Amino acid sequence: MAKTLNVYNKINSLRERYYKASVGKEALIKLVLEAEVAEQVYNSNAIENSTLSLEETEKILLQIDLDRFVSERELFEAKNLARVVEYTDKRAKEQELSLEVILLLHKMLIGNIRDEVAGRLRNEHEFVRVGSHIAPNPKEVKDRLLKALSEYQAMSHESIVKRIAKLHLAFEHTHPFVDGNGRIGRVINNYQLIREGYVPINIKFIDRSKYYEAFTEYDTKGSTAVMEAIVAKALTNSYHKRLAYLEGKKIITLIEYAKTNKLSHSNLINKAARQTIEAFLEKGVWKIGV
Repeated sequence: MAKTLNVYNKINSLRERYYKASVGKEALIKLVLEAEVAEQVYNSNAIENSTLSLEETEKILLQIDLDRFVSERELFEAKNLARVVEYTDKRAKEQELSLEVILLLHKMLIGNIRDEVAGRLRNEHEFVRVGSHIAPNPKEVKDRLLKALSEYQAMSHESIVKRIAKLHLAFEHTHPFVDGNGRIGRVINNYQLIREGYVPINIKFIDRSKYYEAFTEYDTKGSTAVMEAIVAKALTNSYHKRLAYLEGKKIITLIEYAKTNKLSHSNLINKAARQTIEAFLEKGVWKIGV
């Protein structure tokens, strides 16, 4: 419990620093957000088994031809998700998350991929399975979603980490759509974070096994502990990155930092992975502001 409180306190402290550092730096904040879109898209799609690399994702979003054949579906998955991420960054503060907003985000995501299921919940004959988990009966989907949203609001006294973790797990457990549930669920995380005055997070592909472990834990025990750890780590990482830019630090790789300070690189990587130093992962490389 004490460890959890320390994490929450650390996030609140980073958030306060971020607010102070961000005054008058709207243009820089916008640049960081824009530069992050390709990484958001790459990681979220990679978790869902997309074959696109980060570099290929960036090329698609910049409309640069790729060196290999990529299916039309993968092209649309990248372009559509980028649109949804950008929409969320701009519009989350304007409109409360509702069933209508979730359906709109889904329509934007799945349009041109599977138009027949885009923007609608699973119907009575559409059952889905994720691993060994069979998602609830389609008849229950709407009520379960509305309940998850109302529970999120009712938990306003709780830490944002706990609220996001619970909402995300409830959403993925329900699996309201035929396709695109994981990506929409991760977009919803950021929709709510931005609405509540936090920075968006990027759940990384390299954390995929831990991420799936969180769903198993929730499905079997009803526990949100693993997902809370994932959300907390992602949020801390996001603040560390933004503060390095906003506080005008010199950003160097962790390996460079280790050499300069005669420190063990592997030890620093371990600390970075646990987020006990102010390092952040950018384009698959650990960096730090000095």
